[in-house]
Amino acid sequence: MSVPPPRRHRPPTPEPHPLEIAGLLHELSALLLSADGFGPALDRLVVFAAGALPGVVRCSVALIGEGGPLLRAGHGRPGTAFDDLQYDTGTGPGLEATRTREPVTAPNLPADARWPALAAAAGTEGIHAVVAIPLDVPRAEVGALSLYYDRPGGPRPDQVLSAMALANQAEVLLGELSRREARSEGAAVDRAVGVIIAQRGCGVQEAYEVLRDTAQRLGLDRRAVASRLINAVSRKT
Repeated sequence: MSVPPPRRHRPPTPEPHPLEIAGLLHELSALLLSADGFGPALDRLVVFAAGALPGVVRCSVALIGEGGPLLRAGHGRPGTAFDDLQYDTGTGPGLEATRTREPVTAPNLPADARWPALAAAAGTEGIHAVVAIPLDVPRAEVGALSLYYDRPGGPRPDQVLSAMALANQAEVLLGELSRREARSEGAAVDRAVGVIIAQRGCGVQEAYEVLRDTAQRLGLDRRAVASRLINAVSRKT
């Protein structure tokens, strides 16, 4: 009668410590909510993630608004050309995470058959692994947060969990900043409309149309035109 070999007990997968996660999220919240607008908050997010998560050599975020342009931010020199090529060609881990709304991992980017057009850039820059986590910012955009590693294999499962927690918190914070900007834009537009009504003696609808047409002619958004108008009036008074 043969004796079965003893089972090999695998060491348990480490889990992120709750206090460590709580500290990261608290620091991220304070950092983003004190930013002067949505764009600066994205810049702070990528710098923070690249420095706070172990092994990360680059963090990038790309967001696509409804009918709007692609918003991008990145920190870390390795992987810059990879990111540029990814969004120029419309294929890559960050875009796949955006489309599928699921995390995308690649433990060996230079040899990954899913994105052969990106293999050379990954090898040249020494980017060997990536995890891309989808972002869904309320009232704003969808996109992904991508973390790049210079060693094959990428992050451990516990590190992925930490990254996902950070990305989920960033969604909430960016949504709040988007809401604040929308409210601020609405107030500025309303003030500008009041100025146009006073200057032209026109109705509310016509004033909104004047503001819209001016913005289109100048290639600016309504908030920028409204702010210029309000500042011009303030200087004259």
